[in-house]
Amino acid sequence: MSRELKEELSEAISEATARAFTVATLEPKSGGCINDAYIASDGAGSYFVKLNAADALPMFEAEAAALKELAAAEAVRVPRPVSCGLSAGRSYLVLEALDFGSPESGSWERMGQQLARLHRTTREQFGWHGDNTIGATPQRNDWTSDWPTFFLEQRLGPQFEMARHNGHRFDRAETLMASVAELLDGHAPEASLLHGDLWSGNASFLEGGTPVIFDPATYYGDRETDLAFSEFFGGFPGEFYAAYENEWPLPPGYERRKVLYNLYHVLNHANLFGGGYAGQAEDMISQLLN
Repeated sequence: MSRELKEELSEAISEATARAFTVATLEPKSGGCINDAYIASDGAGSYFVKLNAADALPMFEAEAAALKELAAAEAVRVPRPVSCGLSAGRSYLVLEALDFGSPESGSWERMGQQLARLHRTTREQFGWHGDNTIGATPQRNDWTSDWPTFFLEQRLGPQFEMARHNGHRFDRAETLMASVAELLDGHAPEASLLHGDLWSGNASFLEGGTPVIFDPATYYGDRETDLAFSEFFGGFPGEFYAAYENEWPLPPGYERRKVLYNLYHVLNHANLFGGGYAGQAEDMISQLLN
């Protein structure tokens, strides 16, 4: 990290926290496959710093806005955003550094309850006040009054179009998109505040077992989309889902809808990483249409 960037981070953190802070040490951390990440410390306090190219600043600004909105719901713990900006040709996002621990007795139940309470924060329309990203992929969030239209035009449609440009061919893509309204017929979800990218890698526990979620792709949508993706990579423990269901039961038909909702994420993974995700998407399309 350049001296200029260290000085910029020191000034930004000092201004945001009203406490003098000078970066003394930088410990590299996992930032996923998208960002570089560090723990910046002055010996008395520390912050989690994400770095990316300069043109990624809107992504960081959207993440900071999402964390603020999730925190304002007062339902589940999220990292507090401190500052974001540009320096030395790079964009940065500074977050509070959290000390993660292990779940304790009742921790997963609390996470299920708290997610349901987060979803109780609703709007009249589906979308968000700005666009953001799902991973590194742009994610549109234009306000829309109809959920099937929103999901088709701002979730599935763009992913299929991107897949076509990436050389992935899905013979029944048009048939599937024409069937979205039928697949969601009779389902009238509220526009719930969502994490938007909820899987085991974006959820953990603080020391003492307090649930925390992070790395959001927030918008207002069908709450089932959060539950569906939480099941995808092995899922959370059963007590999480039981606690959510006890707090706010899911309507009939979720088991079928979750395949449709997770198709969005699988297509995104195919577009980002290739590999076997395209074949997995093809299987899901067949499952939905058969």
